[in-house]
Amino acid sequence: MKMIKDDDGLTLSYFISKSASSSSQKHTTVTASHGGQSTNTSSSIPMAANLGDEFDDNINEDYEDYMVTDAMSPNATLDRLGSQMINNAGSDETDHDDVHTLRFHVKTYGCQMNVNDTDIVRSILLNNHHNNNGSSDGTINNTDKSSSSLTNIPIKFIETDDEIQADVLLTNTCAIRENAEQKVWHRLRALRSHDRNFPLSSSSSSSSDDGTNNSSGSNGVDEISMKLMTKEQRKQKQSQTKLQRRKRIIGVLGCMAERLKEEMFQDGTADLVVGPDAYRDLPRLISVLSAPSTVPSSSSSSTTTKKGGTASSTKPTLTIPTERAVNVQLSLDETYASITPIRSNPHDVSAFVSIMRGCNNMCSYCVVPFTRGRERSRDMGSVVEETRRLIDEEGIKEVILLGQNVNSYHDNSGVERRKRKGGGGYDDNGGGGYQTSNAGFSNMFRLRHGEGYRFADLLDAVSALDPELRVRFTSPHPKDYPPALLTLMAERPNICNHLHMPAQSGSTTVLERMRRGYSREAYLELIDDVRRLIPDVAISSDFISGFCGETENEHHDTITLMERVQFDQAFMFAYSMRGKTHAHRTMEDDVPADVKNRRLNEVITTFRREVQRRNDEVEVGRLRLVLVEGESKRSTPENKMFSGRTDQNKRVVFSDGKFPTEEEVLTHLSNGSPLDNVIGNAMKAKVELSRGDYAVVQIEEARGHTLKGSALWRSSIVGFERLKQIELSAMPRQSLSKQLIL
Repeated sequence: MKMIKDDDGLTLSYFISKSASSSSQKHTTVTASHGGQSTNTSSSIPMAANLGDEFDDNINEDYEDYMVTDAMSPNATLDRLGSQMINNAGSDETDHDDVHTLRFHVKTYGCQMNVNDTDIVRSILLNNHHNNNGSSDGTINNTDKSSSSLTNIPIKFIETDDEIQADVLLTNTCAIRENAEQKVWHRLRALRSHDRNFPLSSSSSSSSDDGTNNSSGSNGVDEISMKLMTKEQRKQKQSQTKLQRRKRIIGVLGCMAERLKEEMFQDGTADLVVGPDAYRDLPRLISVLSAPSTVPSSSSSSTTTKKGGTASSTKPTLTIPTERAVNVQLSLDETYASITPIRSNPHDVSAFVSIMRGCNNMCSYCVVPFTRGRERSRDMGSVVEETRRLIDEEGIKEVILLGQNVNSYHDNSGVERRKRKGGGGYDDNGGGGYQTSNAGFSNMFRLRHGEGYRFADLLDAVSALDPELRVRFTSPHPKDYPPALLTLMAERPNICNHLHMPAQSGSTTVLERMRRGYSREAYLELIDDVRRLIPDVAISSDFISGFCGETENEHHDTITLMERVQFDQAFMFAYSMRGKTHAHRTMEDDVPADVKNRRLNEVITTFRREVQRRNDEVEVGRLRLVLVEGESKRSTPENKMFSGRTDQNKRVVFSDGKFPTEEEVLTHLSNGSPLDNVIGNAMKAKVELSRGDYAVVQIEEARGHTLKGSALWRSSIVGFERLKQIELSAMPRQSLSKQLIL
C-alpha cells in the first residue's frame, strides 16, 4: 500500500478551536442580483465552523462564505414577492387570501437521520405561513418600513405526493458512498429533463404595455410581429417569454449538498443547495427563487399632466430572476430542538427522536464529520418533552433515539454535576467522568470530558416516562458502552435488547488505519461483556470490504470475527473513498474493484450462514414479545398476516386472528395450568390485534434474519416480564396447533 507522508496533521480539536475563534469575526454575505448589478449586504449571522474546509489548500486565505450565493437579500426578496403577490401595496393589513402557495415534494435517501431531517424540513415548510415574523422558522423578516406592507404576507407550502404537480422538488441526500451519490445524480438529471420537457402550466394571457390583454402566442406576440422586430427587441421578448415559464425549483438537501456545495449546480441540475444545518433558511431561499423580479427600465416616457406640464414615467420591465440559492453553513450549536418534526406517516407506531448531531471521531474513511459538522447535543429536557408529547398526543409505542454518534451524547447546558450508581457518570474530581467501553478503547477527541448529562442519564429519563414505551437508539460507536449504560439496559425491561456495534473490520491493523480507536481483542472483550450482562441481546454491525491496503490475511480476520460473534444483523459494503477524509489525503485506494466485490460477497455469505445458524439455535421455539406494526407486505384479504419486531429488532410475520387477553393467560399460568390447556380450553375473552399492540408470538421458523411464528395472546411489556418470572420463556420447543390460537 502506498502511503502519502506529507499529512498536514490537523486534528479536529485544533480546527474547531481555530474556527470558533474566527467565527465571531466573520459574517455571511448575501449577494443580490438586479439587472446585472450586484449589491452585498452584511448579515448578523456569525460564520460557524465549516468542517468541510478543514483541509482546503487556501484555508488561511480569503475564501467564499457558503451562506447564500447568487441569492437575493431579504429586502430584495420582499420586493419581488410584492410584484408577484400584492394587489394593494398601500394596505397595512393582509387578508388570509393574500398567501403565495407553493407545492413541495421531498424524496429521502440514506440513514434514519435523513428521515428525521426530512420530518424537520416538512415542519419548517408547512408551518412557515403561521409565523409572519419568520425569525425562528426561516420565514422572511424585514424591518424596513418601506416594505412593511409585505412583512405579513407569508408563503404557504403544501406537500404533495405527486412530483409532476410540485413547484418545489427536494431531494434529501446521502454522501456516505459513491453509489448513493450516483443515485441522487441520476434522479436530479431525470427531474431536470422532465421539467424542461413538461413545464408547469402558466397563464395563457398577459398584459401588454398599453394595458390590453393579448393571448396570441407567447407573451401576446405572434410570429409575424416577431419577424418585424429588431434583433434586440426579439431577444427582449424571448427573455420575457422564458421568464414567464413556470420552472420547478429543484433542491438538494443534506450531506451531498454539504460535501459538493456549488458543484451541485453543474449542468443546471439543481437550483437550490441546502446543507443539514441550514434548513431553517429554506422558506427564504425558496422565496428568492420562486418570484420574478422587477426593476426600473432605462427607457422612460413623457406624459402631459392636467395642468399642461410634463412628467416622466419609468415602466418596470422583467429581468432575469435569481437562478441559484445555496446555504451550506455548518453550525456549532444547531440541533433543531425547537422544531417539532412532522412525520410522513403519523400512524406509525415508532418515531425517531434526534438527540445529537455531528461526529468528532474522524475515522479515516468517513465523510460524516465534514458533512454533518462537530458533535453537539440537545438539552436533555427537550428530548424528554418531545418523547412525552409523542406518547401523549400521537400514541407512539416506540422511540428510536438518533445521532451520528448517539451514545457519545453529552448535555453540558448548565446542569449540575451528578453521580450515577456503578460508575460511568460523574466524579467530584473535575474530570467529567467520561468512560470508554473498556481499557482497549481510546478516545481521539479530547473535549468529551466535562460536566453534564451523558447518554445513560438520557436513556434512564426517557425509558422512565412509560413502562410500555420501547426505547431503541442508533447509531453508536463501540467505544461508548460504559458499564453503567449496559447495566441500565439489563435492568430496564423497555430498553430493547439490541445493540448496534459497528466493527468495520476484524483486523487490528486495518482498524488502526481506519483510526477506529480499538483492536480486535478489545472489540471481542466488549462483546463478551455485553452478552454476560444482557444474555438475550441481539448484536448488529457494519463491515467495509477492501479498505486501503487490505490484504487477504486481514480480510480473513474479518471472516473469523463474524464466525466468532454470529451477528444478528449486518450492513456490508465495499469501500468507497470519500474526498477530504484522512484516507483520501494520506492513503491510496489500491484494492482492485473485482477484489473488493469478491471479498464483499464472502462477507455476505458468511453473515447469511451464521445468522441462519444462530436463529435456528436461539429463536426457533422461543416466545417473543412483538410490537405489531401493521399488515405484512404479503398479506391478502384471504390470508391476513401481521408484521412486527421483537425486542431484539428482528422482524416477525404471523397470522391474524382472535386471541386471549393477557390477564386471563397470566392468571391461569400462575396457577400452574399447562400452556396448551390454558389457550385451548380455559380462555373466554377473545380480542383482535391491531397496530400498536404487543403480542406474544412463538417463533416457528427462521429465514435469514426474518422470523415466522404464531401469535398466542395480546400482551404488554410489563406482562411479558411477569411471564419471564414464571419461567415460561424456556418452554419445550413445540409447534402449537392452529386450534389453540383460533
